[in-house]
Amino acid sequence: MNIEKAREFIYRNARPLDLARWNYLFENGNKENVLRILASYQNEDGGFGHGLEPDCWNPNSSPVQTWVATEIIKEVGLEDASHPIIKGILSYLSSNKDFNGHTWLNTISSNNDFPHAPWWTYDPSQEQSYNPTACLIGFILKYAEQNSELYQTAICLTKEAYAYFKTNFPMESMHTVSCFVELYEYLKESHNENLLDMREYEDLLQKQIRHILTYDTSVWAVEYICKPSLFISSKNSIFHDENKDICQFECDFISSTQEADGTWNITWAWDEYPEQWCISKNWWKSDLIIKNLKFYNAIRGQ
Repeated sequence: MNIEKAREFIYRNARPLDLARWNYLFENGNKENVLRILASYQNEDGGFGHGLEPDCWNPNSSPVQTWVATEIIKEVGLEDASHPIIKGILSYLSSNKDFNGHTWLNTISSNNDFPHAPWWTYDPSQEQSYNPTACLIGFILKYAEQNSELYQTAICLTKEAYAYFKTNFPMESMHTVSCFVELYEYLKESHNENLLDMREYEDLLQKQIRHILTYDTSVWAVEYICKPSLFISSKNSIFHDENKDICQFECDFISSTQEADGTWNITWAWDEYPEQWCISKNWWKSDLIIKNLKFYNAIRGQ
């Protein structure tokens, strides 16, 4: 793998946010710089927009773009619940904006007013989705005050989400499955294991991951497929040992499919907004460089 080529692409093409993430993760950079730039995507209501999720250029706050912010918070290890970014997110989630009483909306109406991928087009008849709600519930359980109304709401939502997961098991949406994996991890991290039968939850997730992983590796390079890195971030993951062979394959795949410019192929595209897609595709390439190197280093132990 050519790390220097990947680094050069990041320095030449990445958004300031992704350059700061690269610096933090691989060059002993400052996480405060990541958070300072991340804050520029945060709106007054505490939610996130402005294309933080590169497939959606909506500047308005949305649950999905706010979820992306929570992923970066996790990536840099921000634990301080009093940090303004976290307080803002909790304020947005407690406002009931984009919330139907059970889940936060997967898409919002103002998405349609800005360039976006077709999967972020708002449909008023959209089905209930726990992408990204399951993650947002876990975030609340970790960071909200336990005597707050929002925290109590999250307890109820956790039980609703798990009932939904069991009723719809096995699921076919890999991104929704990844949200339920994150909810499981948030429950353990925040010491809320008493809310659910965690042994049953773990067993179901193991079976669910086996169900949804793309074991036909011949299509990995050309199709939008489900890889173990979506669920497994290190060898310490409880899901690693059962899937260690395909994790090793993904490391080999990462190493062998890097392109000459240091990037990896993006296996999806937008049909509309071709000019904006060209920009977003570069943003995704930078993000994928970071994600691939994180996974490779975590599994191969470099």
